[in-house]
Amino acid sequence: MSKSRSDSLFLLVKSMRKSEKRYFKLDSSEASGDHKYMKLFDLLDKQQEFDEDRILQTNGWIKKSQFSNLKAHLYKKILQSLKRYAQSSNEDINVRENIDYVQLLYDRSLYGQSMSLLQKLKKTIVKSDNLELYLEILKWEKNLLPYTIDRHNQKRVSQIVEEANQVNERISRTNTLTNLAVELNAIYLRNGFIKNKTDYLNITQTFKQRLPTWNEDNLSFREKLLWYNIQLSYYGYLQDYEKSLQYANKWVELFETIPNNSYLFEMYLKGLNHQLNAQARLNLFNEFDQTHKKLRSLSNHPIVELNENIQIRLFKYSYAHQFNGYFIKGDFSTGVHMLRKIENRLEGFIEFLDKHSELILYYKIACLYFGNDDFGDALKWLNRIINSEYQDIREDVLSFARILNLIVHYELGNQDVIEYYIKSTYRYLLKKEDLHLFQQYILEFIKGLSKDTTQKELMSNFKSLRKKLIELEQSKYDKRAFVYFDIISWLDSKISGRTVQSVIREKAMTFKKP
Repeated sequence: MSKSRSDSLFLLVKSMRKSEKRYFKLDSSEASGDHKYMKLFDLLDKQQEFDEDRILQTNGWIKKSQFSNLKAHLYKKILQSLKRYAQSSNEDINVRENIDYVQLLYDRSLYGQSMSLLQKLKKTIVKSDNLELYLEILKWEKNLLPYTIDRHNQKRVSQIVEEANQVNERISRTNTLTNLAVELNAIYLRNGFIKNKTDYLNITQTFKQRLPTWNEDNLSFREKLLWYNIQLSYYGYLQDYEKSLQYANKWVELFETIPNNSYLFEMYLKGLNHQLNAQARLNLFNEFDQTHKKLRSLSNHPIVELNENIQIRLFKYSYAHQFNGYFIKGDFSTGVHMLRKIENRLEGFIEFLDKHSELILYYKIACLYFGNDDFGDALKWLNRIINSEYQDIREDVLSFARILNLIVHYELGNQDVIEYYIKSTYRYLLKKEDLHLFQQYILEFIKGLSKDTTQKELMSNFKSLRKKLIELEQSKYDKRAFVYFDIISWLDSKISGRTVQSVIREKAMTFKKP
């Protein structure tokens, strides 16, 4: 389904839960006036895919010239209703609305009431630690001081000035950290893991020069979250999973209990996600299983029911790491069985993912099918990546999808198209400056295959490629290739005449032994 501007309203309607739709209808029924927007709401709610032409053709009461305004009106009404619905459970929304009330009272010269409301808001905002809203409250306190003078006025002035200075200092520190975090994340989203010395020097220079020399123990809760996020970005980029796990553990330990605040809950989920990624890379099977159970159990938390963003994130993390669990244990058949059961639900879920998460999910699904020898299904998901219009996101994943695509065509016996895909992959990798030894070895190997290759020659080629790749596995820069696809296990399966699944399962059992 297209995600053009014209169907933004449709996506908004489809994102609403039953309780939100019920609230919207009750809320709208109490208002007077023209309810054409409610009729449009019902039409959109019933559609499975957005079809503007069908709505106009089958509903004469909608004039085409007025349709744009009607959609805009409905969009605004839904947002207003969602705001009222979420107000009781979202402190920040509630505080912002009350700040508007402070403005209204101030405009009526009801300064005492304004100040009284501000003091209540201040207690709330100190708990939530939203610095921007805290600064807004302090701004209003300063505005009201000349109109609410009492014998403690000088003390109040000094206190407000001191609070404002402290909040501004914390905002400045937060901006320093968020700027670096965003910069590191942008590099990762474009390139993925380091692929050469230049990448390593660039990321290390950015990290070391831009990270302040602050004492971690003196940072606030949110500042520590940002601090750990930066460390995780850096060490993840370098594939230093021991360090990554160290900071992921620190992140999760900040939350002694599951938070009720939606922002903090989302950050808690991110911390668990980082933990799971590191545990999977380090083959910590027991720890991985325990953390994954903890993550899945959060689906029953009340915040999940109230927040669509949290639901999507939890769904994404839960299934992404369920796939990871199948990978590290070599249990591809169970993974494919589960995947086929949820595939329809998954397609609906993909619409709400960001493009980076979408590409990663496609690649994981393709690898899951490949591990189960379902090469046709693997090819379907790889084609989604290769044909994606977003070719500047995770260039590493886009490159390795093309490498895996070649291997899939080899497995399917599509010898007639392999030469074309080899040339196409060469061009792509040269364009992206990602033609390194790993890729060269694979391309040369597949290029050297033909229908006339004898079984003896084929085995020799498999063993020769395996030897070259084993050496690369220890390389600081080439080892990234083995994160995307366990090609050594694939080669072992070819040499031993077994399935990839049985080879990886055997390796997993070896890892589990003390």
